[in-house]
Amino acid sequence: MINLSQIIITNPQVKSFKQLLEVVEQEAKHGTLHLQFDVKPDYRDTPRNWEFLIEAAFYRGQP
Repeated sequence: MINLSQIIITNPQVKSFKQLLEVVEQEAKHGTLHLQFDVKPDYRDTPRNWEFLIEAAFYRGQP
């Protein structure tokens, strides 16, 4: 399991919500099985339905 905050902290090059979605998808492709939403992403383009979008990106990356 990985926390969303851990993904954000370990990827300081990510500057937008769209980039975060790509990183989350890659994390799932590398074998992460569970993702916990422990923080709200603090990017200017973070939408209201951010949880749904992150979850969808995570499932897209699942093998």
